[in-house]
Amino acid sequence: MHSRRTILALPLALGLASTAMLTACATAPTPSYTERPPIVFMHGNGDSAALWQTTIWRFESNGWPRDRLFAVDQPNPVARDDDAVAQTGRSSTTDSAVFLKAEVDKVLKATGASKVVLIGNSRGGNTIRNYVQNGGGAAVVSHVVLGGNPAHGIWAVKGFRENNEFSGLSGFMQQLNAPKGANGDEVTPGVKWLTLRSDNNDKYAQPDGVWIGVPGKPTNIGFDGPALKGATNVVLPRADHRETSFSPAAFAATWQFLTGEAPRTTAVVAEPNVVLNGRAIGAENLSLNGGQLRIYAVDPATGVRQGDAVHSKNIGADGRWGPFSAGSGTAYEFVLSAAGYGTTHIYRSPFPRSSGVVNLRPERLTPADGSANVVVVFTRPRGYFDAERDTMRFDGQSLPAGVPPKGSGVSSSRLRIAASEQQRAVTGEFNGERLTGLTWPAVKEHVTVLELTY
Repeated sequence: MHSRRTILALPLALGLASTAMLTACATAPTPSYTERPPIVFMHGNGDSAALWQTTIWRFESNGWPRDRLFAVDQPNPVARDDDAVAQTGRSSTTDSAVFLKAEVDKVLKATGASKVVLIGNSRGGNTIRNYVQNGGGAAVVSHVVLGGNPAHGIWAVKGFRENNEFSGLSGFMQQLNAPKGANGDEVTPGVKWLTLRSDNNDKYAQPDGVWIGVPGKPTNIGFDGPALKGATNVVLPRADHRETSFSPAAFAATWQFLTGEAPRTTAVVAEPNVVLNGRAIGAENLSLNGGQLRIYAVDPATGVRQGDAVHSKNIGADGRWGPFSAGSGTAYEFVLSAAGYGTTHIYRSPFPRSSGVVNLRPERLTPADGSANVVVVFTRPRGYFDAERDTMRFDGQSLPAGVPPKGSGVSSSRLRIAASEQQRAVTGEFNGERLTGLTWPAVKEHVTVLELTY
């Protein structure tokens, strides 16, 4: 593998790295902008714009204008099994690059800017690299930040799904990494590049195939798989796959790279008036046209509703369920109903800032839920559960169901209660964030979701 210069950042738990260390993140002097350029955020495989919520809040908290931060929702965000073979509900590498080009063009037109910054997580990094290298993006992109991008594949095994986008042996990956310029760089010249990776805790940068279903088999990919020759490569110790993009440490390194200065804060600074909006979407990021959303203020300690619905809306073709003026410090239950899904009760912590990417996805009951009378999902969209690193508790259990005792590879836990019982509170806790919701009857197609913010 090519030699790649690597910078070690401070541990993830510290959040903000020292100014001296972060100053080292820039490979070349980067101007401090008086007018911040627009940033386009590209999500990863199967994800949506919602995952960028806390990152956007941190940019805003440091003075980046809200109207120059754009998180996009790609339709059919899951990669094809074989990139060359059409697959219902999936997208090819070309589909993704064409989508991103159209979104960048919209942003350039709307802002009048000549260039944009692109920030991508996981598969979103593949899309960005493809667009910049092969889709004309090099002419309109100044900086790129890639978090947890499988830049050399998740596996590189002959005879094993070689034409999948995530195979290091695929034609797609080989051409992306072909040497460029006099130094044989793997990145497109003329654009400044930053990669953010874990030291050894990214489930998709592992020498062993445990997280791709073949434990004990070598993947031929190292922990440094996301690093690229020609980029500034920063290591975030103990970060999991998603935290390489969505953690305070990832934000700090990104801000330093873009501005040449450390951020004032990695905290989310609260604002007095909070307005929320987003889309109600299915797994394909397509709108739940015809669904309905109701929002209730709840007691954060018990999950009990504090009166009638404070917001209600029938979902139309655009999927938008807001705007909704939220109360400062108020916890909410989002009740989403849609044909084919049943009813999902999503409990969220109070929102410190406004957001237009509060996307809501309904949760389906699965055959594995069987005869369960109650199903509760405890989920962390912007990271994984790490039993060796994190302090967590779900309905009294310090190791939630499905979470392995070692490694960061699971982002949700599913509680199934078979016995019939009265409605009761159920609580999930993770590193200081505490969520309490009520159980609802699975026999009537209801599911409870406790969705963490951090």
